[in-house]
Amino acid sequence: MDYDAVTALMREVAAAEILPRFRKLAPADIREKDHPADLVTVADIEAERALGTGLTALLPGSRLLGEEAAARDPGLLALLGGAEPVWVIDPVDGTQNFVDGEERFAVIVGLCEGGRTIAGWILDPIGGSVVWAGIGAGAWREGATGRAPLSVVRERPLSELKGCLDYRSAKQLKAARETALSPTPALLHRQRCTGHEYIDLATQRIDFAQYRRLKPWDHAAGVLIHAEAGGFSRLRGTGRPYRPEPAIVEQPLLLAPDENAWHALDTLLR
Repeated sequence: MDYDAVTALMREVAAAEILPRFRKLAPADIREKDHPADLVTVADIEAERALGTGLTALLPGSRLLGEEAAARDPGLLALLGGAEPVWVIDPVDGTQNFVDGEERFAVIVGLCEGGRTIAGWILDPIGGSVVWAGIGAGAWREGATGRAPLSVVRERPLSELKGCLDYRSAKQLKAARETALSPTPALLHRQRCTGHEYIDLATQRIDFAQYRRLKPWDHAAGVLIHAEAGGFSRLRGTGRPYRPEPAIVEQPLLLAPDENAWHALDTLLR
């Protein structure tokens, strides 16, 4: 796998299709999908098209599962159950932020095959950095200062951790603080951009996160990057690893720096 070629393509598409439209969208460039909070813009559509063309050229015989294409045809999720490698694309993750003129949006690309993610990339178009990983290749960050490996710091007290949770679990953590006999982890606000939260997990700006309703274009790449950086994640309730499936996974996914922290957080959030 030519990891650098995918990184270069993502940068090119962001420069051509996304950044020129940032803070310059006309009303006609934005429309609703299933509900008013679920938006798609011309930047999403054109970036997905350009990424799809470039990625399939890099890997002949591969298939495409883009967020916007899947919104039009949910049956495309079945590609994840097939034998061919599948590029899983979120062309503008954090579309609401993009529409609002806020800088927290990302481009996410995952490569899935045989029921697992084998490579993943997340680009921060505004900051210019990319985090990426391949199975057995480690996790890396590339930016203006070059390439550096990513490694999650493990085995720290729960009281030293900070992270973000879905609304329901955030309420549980706040309630647990009232009766906790020892300090609990710090809770930070969500960024409305899964890609940025995965970047922050891999670079340890945050230590844990939990998600529900797991769409593969949001999570396939990020879970692999976090794991290759040394992090630990499991689906709560079953304890099994997240895998990109030909359906949207409804179980909560909890990511932590290590297995001990995961179990401590899981217990705290019950």
